[in-house]
Amino acid sequence: MGRFLKFLVLGLLAVLACALAEEEKAAEAEATEEKVVDGFSDADRSKMAEGSEKHEFQAEVNRLMDIIINSLYTDKQVFLRELISNAADALEKARFHSVQDESYLGDTKDLEVKIEHDPDAKTISIIDTGIGMSKADLINNLGTVAKSGTTNFLEAMAEGGDANLIGQFGVGFYSAFLVADKVSVTSKCNDDPVQHVWESSADASFTVMDDPRGNTLGRGSRVTLHLKEDAHDYLSEDKLKESAKKYSQFIQFPIYVKVKKEVDVEAEEDDDDDDKEDEEEKKDDVETKDEEEKEEEEEKKPKKKTVFEWEQVNTQKAIWLRAKEDVTEEEYNEFYKSISKDYLDPLAYTHFNAEGEIEFKSILFLPKKAPFDMMDNYWTKKSEVKLFVRRVLVAEKFDELLPRYLNFVRGVVDSDDLPLNVSREQLQQNKIMKVISKKLVRKVLELMKKLAKDEESGGDDEEEEKDEEAKEDKDKEEKKEKKEEEGLWTKFWKEFNKNLKMGCYEDDSNRSKLSKLLRFYTTKSDGKEISLDKYLDRMQESQESIYYMSGDSLETMKKAPALQIFEKKDLEVLMLPDHLDEPCLQKLADYEGKKFVSIQKADVKLDETEEEKKRFAKLKDMYRPLTDWWKKKLTDLTESGAMKDAGVKIEKVELSKRLTNSPVVVVTSQFGYSAQQEKVMKSQAFQNKEQLSMMAGRKTLEINPNHPVVVDLLAKVKASESDEAAGNTAEVLFQTAIIESGYEIADPSALVNRVYRMMSKELGVDPDAPLKEVEVPEDEEEAEEEDGKDDASDDSEEEVEEEKKEKPDKDEM
Repeated sequence: MGRFLKFLVLGLLAVLACALAEEEKAAEAEATEEKVVDGFSDADRSKMAEGSEKHEFQAEVNRLMDIIINSLYTDKQVFLRELISNAADALEKARFHSVQDESYLGDTKDLEVKIEHDPDAKTISIIDTGIGMSKADLINNLGTVAKSGTTNFLEAMAEGGDANLIGQFGVGFYSAFLVADKVSVTSKCNDDPVQHVWESSADASFTVMDDPRGNTLGRGSRVTLHLKEDAHDYLSEDKLKESAKKYSQFIQFPIYVKVKKEVDVEAEEDDDDDDKEDEEEKKDDVETKDEEEKEEEEEKKPKKKTVFEWEQVNTQKAIWLRAKEDVTEEEYNEFYKSISKDYLDPLAYTHFNAEGEIEFKSILFLPKKAPFDMMDNYWTKKSEVKLFVRRVLVAEKFDELLPRYLNFVRGVVDSDDLPLNVSREQLQQNKIMKVISKKLVRKVLELMKKLAKDEESGGDDEEEEKDEEAKEDKDKEEKKEKKEEEGLWTKFWKEFNKNLKMGCYEDDSNRSKLSKLLRFYTTKSDGKEISLDKYLDRMQESQESIYYMSGDSLETMKKAPALQIFEKKDLEVLMLPDHLDEPCLQKLADYEGKKFVSIQKADVKLDETEEEKKRFAKLKDMYRPLTDWWKKKLTDLTESGAMKDAGVKIEKVELSKRLTNSPVVVVTSQFGYSAQQEKVMKSQAFQNKEQLSMMAGRKTLEINPNHPVVVDLLAKVKASESDEAAGNTAEVLFQTAIIESGYEIADPSALVNRVYRMMSKELGVDPDAPLKEVEVPEDEEEAEEEDGKDDASDDSEEEVEEEKKEKPDKDEM
């Protein structure tokens, strides 16, 4: 027992000594880390201070930094983009040299960019294995304007203009001072055996010195930013990864961010790594431990160990740089999802290289589904096409790249030739940008045209088959219709038809191309939307116009009185249930030489024979007494009578050529709003009532000379113009025609009162009879209570009589 205790005490002392040694080592390590910043110890810094050379910034650079720090950049985050872009340029030059000289890369074979941060020292470092810089390069590129073109920029700024600047460490490098109050650049190139350090605190001077540590980089540069207090949020791993991925995810060289991770390590393994001697002692101790101690040791939970790893952030490849034949459908779908954050595959895409006065590469996608808020922020939403320059993101959303109506298109544009201004945040408003925009719009419209053409050609083939085999089974026809519904263009049109209609309204230069993509319901399309070309193919030979009408729904429009003559003559009419349809057609004005004519307006002209013209002229003379009387009657009604506040003004009353069944119809003037347009304008939050009343136009009442009601009215007016029944009938016909034609009556009380009077006469009640209070009958409950009381009294009487009868019987007993 004594021997066991002796061994136990020795073991405990050994463990305690080991723990104290570890604490001392940790304290020493912490002390050392506190003194080492950006890889430099205090001793290194003192040597650098002794051998440093102080230089003054050129006046232009000083002014430039002042402009950058105080006013030029709107987003501080761009500093990382600029520094990564510079690193990528340096790597590209190193790669170019390695192609010419295989031994150029030496021991540093990997061409890469690394980003690390030090939360304790409050620094961020961007390290590359690129071409590096010598001492002269550091002085010339970072301290003077010899290479950066800064003088030109400042002169242009002074004149109020812009300048195009891209340099290896040009103006973009100074964006580092947006977030840092001190910047250190350590660099080593193959032409200089010594590694040098450049430092500046954004004052009027900078220092250059030899690195006392020797060659630590091998080749390349390390840019270290000592962050300002308001930029400490960039010390977050997530923030760095997000910023690097956002702007540089398609850089061809790998970009790594140093991340901290915790891994599970067994307690015994951790001790093994720390001290081998302690392991031997523990083994001796284990031999002396009893079974309980062994069980406790087995139940020990694993410890957490912190490790640092390099995580690549730009894993997505720039597939637009490859030939179309080399990219698979799956790669296109994955690329689309990565840039659009959509969970669905794209509906269609176009991959092309533009050549000519400017060269760029692009992939554009059409989504399957429209965003739920697409039209909510139509006027403020920017184009979703990302703009890259040499695979560096310049603009994630851009105003002028695509017009508003194409803001649903996703994709990328990458150009090596595109000029940028100093901040890479705004593009020059120059000819090149307009050329890119024009080509993108053309490619998108060509893609849409191809989808529409493929579906139309399929539909035409099916129609030919129907003509050739008219007696086919209904099942086959249903299958064909289903195929048409499932066409890509049909799917696209259902989602984005409003955008194309807005484009037809807004885009003057591409209106003719957009018109070929439009689809409309017609009176002969059986509930399907057809193109204007198909409408023209089905037009009658003598038909000179494309007829259309607008309304709330297809069912309402099919019942409209204005449509009657067109059904009789078998003329096809476009039906426009969407509120954007009519303004779109009005902007088009004509299609393939055929003018658009609304059948709901007064200027409709139809083909007539000479005999029909003569008959109509005679009818006009015959009905002139009625039309003149009716015009006078309605003018009094709308201007000084019961409808003066109804918002309706009458222009004329005339015989109609468009009615076959209805007695009357109301149409507007040629340049006035249709009923549908009036509703849309009235629903606007900031409507101008004066302008609305002016644009509504005066209404024309057209009467059907063959309708019995109109014939009877003519007879009554000829007999007596003061006939009260005729006057009432004429006014009611006008008011009901307004409603049936889709217009609204601002004050419907006159019509309502007239309908009440007519209902009264129909029921045989005098409409002018004074109102009297109706006698109210007794409530049922009260009547029941009274009946109950009567029943109770009857019962009591019967009981009294029975008692009287019983008394004599008792007496007899």
